[in-house]
Amino acid sequence: MAASNKAVLGPLVGAVDQGTSSTRFLVFNSKTAELLSHHQVEIKQKFPREGWVEQDPREILHSVYECIEKTCEKLGQLNIDISNIKAIGVSNQRETTVVWDKLTGEPLYNAVVWLDLRTQSTVESLRKRIPRSNNFVKSKTGLPLSTYFSAVKLRWLLDNVRKVQKAVEEKRALFGTIDSWLIWSLTGGVNGGVHHTDVTNASRTMLFNIHSLEWDKELCEFFGIPMEMLPNVRSSSEIYGLMKAGALEGVPISGCLGDQSAALVGQMCFQNGQAKNTYGTGCFLLCNTGHTCVFSDHGLLTTVAYKLGRDKPVHYALEGSVAIAGAVIRWLRDNLGIIKTSEEIEKLAKEVGTSYDCYFVPAFSGLYAPYWEPSARGIICGLTQFTNKCHIAFAALEAVCFQTREILDAMNRDCGIPLSHLQVDGGMTSNKILMQLQADILYIPVLKSLMPETTALGAAMAAGAAEGVGVWSLEPEDLSTIMMERFEPQINAEESEIRYSTWKKAVMKSVGWVTTQSPESGDPSIFCSLPLGFFIVSSMVMLIGARYISGIP
Repeated sequence: MAASNKAVLGPLVGAVDQGTSSTRFLVFNSKTAELLSHHQVEIKQKFPREGWVEQDPREILHSVYECIEKTCEKLGQLNIDISNIKAIGVSNQRETTVVWDKLTGEPLYNAVVWLDLRTQSTVESLRKRIPRSNNFVKSKTGLPLSTYFSAVKLRWLLDNVRKVQKAVEEKRALFGTIDSWLIWSLTGGVNGGVHHTDVTNASRTMLFNIHSLEWDKELCEFFGIPMEMLPNVRSSSEIYGLMKAGALEGVPISGCLGDQSAALVGQMCFQNGQAKNTYGTGCFLLCNTGHTCVFSDHGLLTTVAYKLGRDKPVHYALEGSVAIAGAVIRWLRDNLGIIKTSEEIEKLAKEVGTSYDCYFVPAFSGLYAPYWEPSARGIICGLTQFTNKCHIAFAALEAVCFQTREILDAMNRDCGIPLSHLQVDGGMTSNKILMQLQADILYIPVLKSLMPETTALGAAMAAGAAEGVGVWSLEPEDLSTIMMERFEPQINAEESEIRYSTWKKAVMKSVGWVTTQSPESGDPSIFCSLPLGFFIVSSMVMLIGARYISGIP
């Protein structure tokens, strides 16, 4: 970080990075891409029923204000004048759905998080209405019909929450993903806040035509969504409005990208065929396909990568989405208690250096790409009396790498040219064991950016480059070189293939687990068996004994 204002050579740009697990605000030097200061606040997740995942939109908004204020205080302590901050970008968890009252500014229900599963029966009933000969939903959106995307979450809210129904009837309801909720609130809310989103976030709703780059009337009618609820769609880089409160009042919000698109920009994957993988709550591998929509035959999504200016061309990407990556570490911490902090996972894994043929499939929210199988649930296979918490920790890290391998294999088949290396970013990349495992399991080099905040950097780049701001050049010759740490495969290809094929056997055992409706939920959209924790704990007790779970010899 800069020690004094003398180190600040150019205008500054801030970035809100609102993720599933936390909110951060980061400030970069627009000339060097140096991170000067940041602040982070963890966000609570609510699990009111099996398969339901919610967050409080007010808590998310408050966390953004808190992070901005705390970061500005830290800049002051570094003798950096916050008046140098010329623009703010927003990066956000995608698909998470918020409906609020435009007259009061109050959310009408908790935010329904992207990995929530309550809409499975909604998906099943909608699927029956799509002609087999004309899957117009996928052809227009690039997406499979899934609980993952916003339209089915919004449909559930309209069907089940009276406050939402009443607000829609009275034309008071606004819908948005987290970016829209934040931009509307930060630019004034009920006092003139702008109701906007960008093309990357819109492309994840299943209501947006990725060819015409507009909300689609046929899709809205299919899902039964009133179009007046929807935000205005803008490019990813333009001035949406000005901050109306706080330390940065008057600063333009001029960049907006869904978090995975932001990471693609931050990794500077601007060329056709360049790809990155981000390890956060989930795991998301995106490959830039240029101005062409490439539709997958192997379970990947076609999505909008970015559009960096109103008059700039749109770029598309193929994406492989994994629901549970970093979330499995949080689960080991919060649900099983075998670690006290997320960082401990690396220490435990290092103690044994192997899973000892233990395989973990963390299908807590079903399986996303390439399977799109909502009936799957998490399992741990291959337990023996020798297995302890260190082996389970190692298996959890391997699970993240195996899931990435499945995505990479699908992407290689779709693109026709196998990737020669993988660029990576995200919080989990600080785990060196994970990075080495990833190189071993992919059997190609893994290149880790030494500046890990590429998601926030991408949002800052979009904001700083916007017309009317112009403090960040996106010309290739002006972009800062990304310094990389390289991880080479250290095992032979045969061993890598054996481990991967065994993992796939475990995946097949996780599929089809959910076959009955929950008698307790009272809601036909909830599919469950006994809680995952019950199966894991009971299996451990029977096969290992409680003393082995604790690591006691």
